[in-house]
Amino acid sequence: MKTITTVTDIEGNVYNTVKIGSQVWMLENLKTTHYNDGIAIPLVTDSTAWYKYTPAYCWYNNDAATYKNKYGALYNGYAVNTGKLAPTGWHVPTDAEWTTLENYLIANGYNYDGSTSGDKYAKSLAATTDWATDPYSGTGTIGNELTKNNRSGFSALPGGYRDYFDGSFSNVGIYGYWWSSTEDDTIYAWYRNMFYGLSDVGRLLSSKLNGLSVRCVKD
Repeated sequence: MKTITTVTDIEGNVYNTVKIGSQVWMLENLKTTHYNDGIAIPLVTDSTAWYKYTPAYCWYNNDAATYKNKYGALYNGYAVNTGKLAPTGWHVPTDAEWTTLENYLIANGYNYDGSTSGDKYAKSLAATTDWATDPYSGTGTIGNELTKNNRSGFSALPGGYRDYFDGSFSNVGIYGYWWSSTEDDTIYAWYRNMFYGLSDVGRLLSSKLNGLSVRCVKD
């Protein structure tokens, strides 16, 4: 049985956490609207204004009532790289820390087929609810038999993203995207994504102007 504890952000939002290997992760996406020093993060709802090279956050479809509690906020990469999003004692994971999670899960048989090589562990991270379902996508995909998801306890949800180019919102229910704090250069940073029709976890670069979800890991 996994030991689940909690952490509270500066606004009083409480997040469940779980230990996976040597790391302790939040089980939920971050939803704070203030940095950990109390300063407000700029909320940007206007589609044109979203295209900006300064920190910002929003709610999917600009609808906090529907999306805040379940999926958390969408932050651009400039907010992430302030280093002040996470509660004290926590941080946005680096690219290497995401890889540490991946390596632990693969080595310990969390691939959907129990193997200990290859990237087939997305199902073990994905929550058992809210993902689109597809019984024909293959036995190891997230969307096939949701009841077999989440062996790790990570409880990843498909919160979608906000596109930098036109400020549009896409892919809630089918994709989840999570920032790392590792920049490739001044414009791009690494992130992880999961798709309901696949069994692997993607590692890709994104413009820091995009709005993605954030999970935090304990220091």
